[in-house]
Amino acid sequence: MNSKAAERVARRRRRHAHVRKKVRGTAERPRLVIFRSLRHVEGQLVDDDRGVTLLGVSTRATAVRQAIADSGEEATGKTGESYSAGKMLAERAREAGVEQIVFDRGGYRYHGRVQAFADGARAGGLRF
Repeated sequence: MNSKAAERVARRRRRHAHVRKKVRGTAERPRLVIFRSLRHVEGQLVDDDRGVTLLGVSTRATAVRQAIADSGEEATGKTGESYSAGKMLAERAREAGVEQIVFDRGGYRYHGRVQAFADGARAGGLRF
């Protein structure tokens, strides 16, 4: 990794640590943490009290890819895929009995794919 990329990762980690000082997930209201790579987006529901991940969804998963293919016009590009993945995460969370969450943007700007994932989770029925 070149120094420019390493510096970018280090800056995001500092921003994420700053956000994590305030945002904490519990069993009743887990933390939805986002990770965004160049091609994909991942979201996980985390219970910080117990230190466990309750469930996770990624745009790389075959179930999500199939849901995106079935949805048709909803998934246009990476932003549309992020929206669909957020919606699927919300459906799985509701099945697990989670209705309220705390959103952790992971050091990324609340913009583009991160915002689309959050909007999809809201459309799926999660309350932030």
